[in-house]
Amino acid sequence: MRAEDVLGRVILVTGKEEFLGARTVDDVKAAVRAFDAETEFADSAAADLTLASLGEMSAPSLFSAIRCVVVRGFENLPDESVEGVLSYAAAPVEDVALVLVHGGGPKGSGVLTKLRKLPAVTEHKSEELKPGDFPAFVANEVRRWGATIERDAADVLIESIGRDLRSLAGGAHQLANDFPGERISEAQVRRYFGGRAEAKSFAVADAAFAGRDRAALEELRWALDAGTPAVLVTSAFAGSARGLARLVSAPRGMREADLAREVGVPPWKLRSLRDQARGWNEPGLARAIRAVAQADADIKGAASDASYALERLVLTITSLRRG
Repeated sequence: MRAEDVLGRVILVTGKEEFLGARTVDDVKAAVRAFDAETEFADSAAADLTLASLGEMSAPSLFSAIRCVVVRGFENLPDESVEGVLSYAAAPVEDVALVLVHGGGPKGSGVLTKLRKLPAVTEHKSEELKPGDFPAFVANEVRRWGATIERDAADVLIESIGRDLRSLAGGAHQLANDFPGERISEAQVRRYFGGRAEAKSFAVADAAFAGRDRAALEELRWALDAGTPAVLVTSAFAGSARGLARLVSAPRGMREADLAREVGVPPWKLRSLRDQARGWNEPGLARAIRAVAQADADIKGAASDASYALERLVLTITSLRRG
């Protein structure tokens, strides 16, 4: 993002994904700061915004004519301030970058519609990512820091860290910093993140739903010995059960991308789900879901021994699949 893209313009940041919205705001600030190190910044809640306060924040000071004004919670803009903001957006101050952050949802949508029609307004959408979008997000984050990453490596990072964008961005930054300019491989990602508690939990669930009782029990013991919380294990089992249930009940003949959306997983995850799905049917999965719910209740206080409850869950799931 360049200074000429934001100065004398209104940057509209919309959507529910807070991390992406915050990233856009940071990019605007960085662009203005690079243009003028003496830039002054102002931050305000839309609920407190009036035409007078907007004028004060955007006016030049004794120290710098360049200003960056961020207005957060734009959906809460008072009705009496709407016309003032629209008037400003129709003819923004040349040396000011105004950022309006809207958290998504229908509130304030009428104002957004009017703003989008103005030539000086640029919108950056920060919508929540779909399952299939996460590998591209990881690749872009790694590229942002001067490296590249293999698709399988991006998949492993997502499986290890989960789908929290801030955590994924941090992981991508760490990898790119430690392997500058390189193409990051699956082995490198596993070396750094393969020991994450979430990854261990999914390893237990994957083995159990595949019917490999000995491997699942070994993975469970390693996970618990490494300090993995029991609740993460039952959470992984619940996620696997839901994914398999959606896969088994999905209409036949769907395209890969459509099936991934139906199941609620990224396309790469379908491969392992299909392998696990052999031997499962809807009644069996219904019993598995009940077993997971019971184990979850047990580890949260209904039983005295969480390890025993998890071992019983593993054996129940593997026997249901064989059955």
